[in-house]
Amino acid sequence: MSTSGLGLSSPASARLHPQTRMGVVRLTVTDLERSRRFYEQVLGLRASERDDGTLAFGVAGEPSLIELRGDSSAPPLNRGATGLYHLAVLMPTRRDLAFALARLAEAGWPLDGASDHLVSEALYLSDPDGNGIELYRDRPREEWREVDGQLQMSTLPLDLRSLLSEIAGADRMEPLAPAGTRIGHVHLQVSDLESAEAFYSGILGFDAMVRGYPGALFVSAGGYHHHVGLNTWHSRGATPPQPGAVGLRSFEILLPETSALEDVLERVRKAGLDLTPSESGWLVSDPSGNRVLLNAA
Repeated sequence: MSTSGLGLSSPASARLHPQTRMGVVRLTVTDLERSRRFYEQVLGLRASERDDGTLAFGVAGEPSLIELRGDSSAPPLNRGATGLYHLAVLMPTRRDLAFALARLAEAGWPLDGASDHLVSEALYLSDPDGNGIELYRDRPREEWREVDGQLQMSTLPLDLRSLLSEIAGADRMEPLAPAGTRIGHVHLQVSDLESAEAFYSGILGFDAMVRGYPGALFVSAGGYHHHVGLNTWHSRGATPPQPGAVGLRSFEILLPETSALEDVLERVRKAGLDLTPSESGWLVSDPSGNRVLLNAA
């Protein structure tokens, strides 16, 4: 069923629980061992092998952040299709982000960009298959600014020297991402913003937070700057990638309790969308074909 005729706002009864957060992001890559070296040595994540042959990455003693499935015959990443723009790994502190930058420099891994978004500071790069990754830290919420009820975000150059000054004089390099590292948000390429907003806000219940970027929308729960970014910069009117292609398999939205999950599932069912149970939650596709896993923490 199309969502184009659904309401675009999120009435109070349809809002996500404010403690909703993002869970694991699942990707397809072509060379699992090559990707393992990248995610371990460049990003500082620990790998664990799953029974189904996938690799899960995270920090010790905490839930996985990223899961990779390897397929040497997978069609390459199509940057003009819908799918993942980037996944975003949130570091606990600015010092942790500085160590992340130092790990990139030590590995000789190039940055695609580095930005000050007012609410956060971010580093951008790509994994060996071209999947986009953001490493970032949030500024304290009391430093976020609103104008006319709209959260203010921007894309300004990030002062890398200032960032690295956080670890000036450190007696050793930190080879691993720290405890508390998590997926902060995902940013998606969609074919149409109106239908994407109808799904993510009108059905799932995210609040629209930022509309100031042409061709993009940022939505969240609990007043966060964004849990999901949506853009049509390269994908306006596009179709999903080939089945099994390199890129996004699914991303997880974690509700804090079962009752909150049931509320969302009921809205999805009432919208007439296909909802598929899995071992780890309920799968539903957005209007652009991006697969969302709904789960309770």
